[in-house]
Amino acid sequence: MKRKIRKEASIITSALDVFSKKGFYNTSISDIAKNINISVGNIYNYFPSKKKLARASISLVTKKLASELKEINKQEISTEDKILKFVKRYFEFTQKHPEMIEYFFKVYLSNRELFCEDESCGFALAKEFVDEVGILIKNGIDNGDFRKQDFYVSFSCITGILGGMTFLNSEKVLNDDITIYSKEIAYTILNALK
Repeated sequence: MKRKIRKEASIITSALDVFSKKGFYNTSISDIAKNINISVGNIYNYFPSKKKLARASISLVTKKLASELKEINKQEISTEDKILKFVKRYFEFTQKHPEMIEYFFKVYLSNRELFCEDESCGFALAKEFVDEVGILIKNGIDNGDFRKQDFYVSFSCITGILGGMTFLNSEKVLNDDITIYSKEIAYTILNALK
């Protein structure tokens, strides 16, 4: 069982790498197989289609981000410290796993038709991450650090700013290392939610 899980993770990691460089439609299963030196048939043993592999890939990305935030949400620290830690970890994550962030922008956001064929569409594929952001927001409201407002507005204040900075970083627009902006971005998010 562990071997199967490791093989699936290896295939997903390869897919993220190739998808992030070439996009979904310009990537073949053969490209992904060559990237990790396995047969195309072996990939199909784990993922019956390129679309299923793309969906598994976004699930992996959001689960990794969710686990980072979940760890922060459990800490007995102020909302301000939680936001700052999350921003720092998010930016560190984008540096450590640029292929995952590129995948999010180049495949997930750009090819919505791939991810919306049933009830596990869009937000549902990122459920764990969305739930953790929801916990962060709810705790901030309960502590009196955030004003009560529509969840999607609050969610957008957090993820929109992070996404915008990530995009600027991937386009090489920022003059400094992205983590340098952590404090200022955390402060901006806090002010947007107060």
